[in-house]
Amino acid sequence: MTSSDSPTPEEIPTCSAKGCRDAAVWVLAWNNPTLHTPERRKTWLACEEHREHLSQFLGVRGFLKDVVKLEEWVQPEGSERRR
Repeated sequence: MTSSDSPTPEEIPTCSAKGCRDAAVWVLAWNNPTLHTPERRKTWLACEEHREHLSQFLGVRGFLKDVVKLEEWVQPEGSERRR
C-alpha cells in the first residue's frame, strides 16, 4: 500500500474477462477435474457485468465450484498449487 493506504491501480484486482479492466467484485472458484485434485481451486475474478457470463462459461464445462464476493473470499485449505 502507499503511504495514504490507498491501493495503487496495479494493486486493484481486475476482472478476468478478455479486455475488461473493471474492478473485480466476485471470485469464481473452479477446477478442471481431469487436471486438478478435487480440493484444488483456481480462480477467475469478475466485475458485476461479466460475473454471469464467466459463471456460465465455467458451469457448462462442469468446472464452476463456487461464486463468492471478493471481500469474503478465503482460499480453501489444500487448494494451493503443490510445488
